[in-house]
Amino acid sequence: MIPERVRNVALVGHGGSGKTSLAEALLFVGGAIKRKGSIGQGTTVFDYEPEEIDRGISLSLAVATVEWKGTRINLIDTPGASDFVGDARSGLRAADLALFVVSAVDGVEVQTEQLWRAADEEGIPRAIVINKLDRDRASYQRVLEELRHSFGKSIAPIQVPIGSESSLRGLVRVATERAYEYEDGSVTGKQVDLPSEVEDLVHTAHVGLVETVVETDDEMMEAYFEGKEPTREQIVDVVHRGIMSGEISPVLVASAEKLIGIDLLLDFFIDYGPNPLERALPPLAGGEALEPSTDGPVLAYVFKTVSDPFVGRVSLFRTFTGTVKADQELELARGGNVRLHNLFKLQGKDHEDVGELPAGGIGAVAKVEDLHPGDTLRSPDVATVIHPVSYPRPAAELAISPHSHHDEEKLSTALRRIEESDPTIRVERRAETGQTILAGLGDTHLDVTLARIRRMFGVEVDASLPLIPYRETITATAEAEGKHKKQTGGRGQFGVAFVRFAPLPRGSGYEFIDSVKGGSVPRGFIPAVDKGIQEALERGVLAGYPVVDISAELYDGKYHSVDSDEMSFRMAGIQAVRDAAPRLRPVLLEPIMAMVVRVPEEYTGDIMGDINAKRGRVLGMDTDGGVRVIEAHVPMSEVQRYAVDLRSMTSGRGTFEVEFDHYEEVPHHEAQQIIAASQKAED
Repeated sequence: MIPERVRNVALVGHGGSGKTSLAEALLFVGGAIKRKGSIGQGTTVFDYEPEEIDRGISLSLAVATVEWKGTRINLIDTPGASDFVGDARSGLRAADLALFVVSAVDGVEVQTEQLWRAADEEGIPRAIVINKLDRDRASYQRVLEELRHSFGKSIAPIQVPIGSESSLRGLVRVATERAYEYEDGSVTGKQVDLPSEVEDLVHTAHVGLVETVVETDDEMMEAYFEGKEPTREQIVDVVHRGIMSGEISPVLVASAEKLIGIDLLLDFFIDYGPNPLERALPPLAGGEALEPSTDGPVLAYVFKTVSDPFVGRVSLFRTFTGTVKADQELELARGGNVRLHNLFKLQGKDHEDVGELPAGGIGAVAKVEDLHPGDTLRSPDVATVIHPVSYPRPAAELAISPHSHHDEEKLSTALRRIEESDPTIRVERRAETGQTILAGLGDTHLDVTLARIRRMFGVEVDASLPLIPYRETITATAEAEGKHKKQTGGRGQFGVAFVRFAPLPRGSGYEFIDSVKGGSVPRGFIPAVDKGIQEALERGVLAGYPVVDISAELYDGKYHSVDSDEMSFRMAGIQAVRDAAPRLRPVLLEPIMAMVVRVPEEYTGDIMGDINAKRGRVLGMDTDGGVRVIEAHVPMSEVQRYAVDLRSMTSGRGTFEVEFDHYEEVPHHEAQQIIAASQKAED
């Protein structure tokens, strides 16, 4: 298939807007499937994973193809839940058009707004379809006003519905003012006379569309003033160019359930949608931009990897220039070469072998372990590198461990595979607490990830909130005698260390100072004293947490020529810490997180009040495109469940990022509770 006859369309939008149902309807009307599947029953082409069937929502992107009037349309169905926005962003990278699916009942929702900004950053042309117009409480006019309020003057209705809610029966093409009605069981509209009930609405939309068109050309403007309207071909051309530039975001109407408008939506992709050769390359991290073509060097981007139980690792990629051929060897931009055996395209979970994927092609390759999301594949003589998709940082954490010790290696393998396939998952070993941390975009994201680990790798996992990596420090200076003396018959043990402890500035860590004069402690035993002190500080002096920001100065000591050894002076160092501890006035430190919260302005007061209630400090506020950006410092212990809290406070319209910043002293009453809990656990 030549690139001019290809359309790559990503269906994006808020969860529940009907993206998967619409995608199924497009496949059905286009003849790619014989029966439209049902969400949550495992019969759809797109939602086939057990976790998706159980929850009745899309959790990962899926790709399928439909042929319509000689054009291949690659549909990329993406998740709408905020916890799985990573796949939605990956889908945008592979597409040439982002079709925003908006529910006629619920209107413009938070993920629609956030993905609109993501598409803008990616430079992807956008169009909108108002779906579910057959539902109770559906309102075309209300949603159109919401779209204009949210996305500005680019919103341009090119279709108007006929009827509403259960009486929805068709639509009107605004450019030609032609009306189409759908009889029960029909998947194509029948042209009818323009119903009087929508004449005024259609005329207003038609005038607005024509004025938008003629403003782009002086000759058309002059002809319009003389009473001559632009032709349909001129309107299509101007709207097409407006979509490409981002100046026009056309609005269509549909009912995936009643199959109303689906055939005309397929027509829209062909008439107005950009083809792969019209799309500029994604943002580059290096090298020069190449002109998209089927000839010349290859440049492709891996946007998704999945684990298939039958064929192993599957890597999905989009060819931007050149032609990728089966069994071809390509260069990885980050180093090394890979050979692409058994090239295929996807129809949901089904594979169809192909010999090549020219520019604009979306396909996959199996069993290439070196491929990861974000990789650039290229011909050896090309220096261009496509910048990886920008994903949000993980915002929720769980401490995990295998339910059985026998599964430790299997869990390690599972986590590595999951982290490689999902760029929004992070796995780390937290040395401070000895826990393995699984971090994701939210609680649902983590729950689904654990379910996949159990299903795909056969590992039962125990999960809990991570321990807080508290620290201890000192606020006073003290000197101590660390003495270790043991006589058990024969050679004994003897070592004495005089140590001066002092606090250091926050963040300094630990410092050992050797001030011994006159050989009171032999040089070979001084490192043993240092080791003993560090060992004791690691165990803590207050609540069992490591002591930091402290200096230990060894200034004197005693030894015995026979009984002294390294063990004796290591124990002397430990005893010195224990002897000094009560006089050092130790305090507890807690990790403080730097948090950036983005919320609609009406939630600002609630968010600031909640931050204060969490012992946080608001550092500043700013406005970014109508969204309030709040920066704050908040204790880690208060924000472990913040993803849930923020979703509740803002009805899912808020987002946040958080990362460790520094340690601060815990307030006295909070510290007493932590110390008591630690002592209870030790007992």
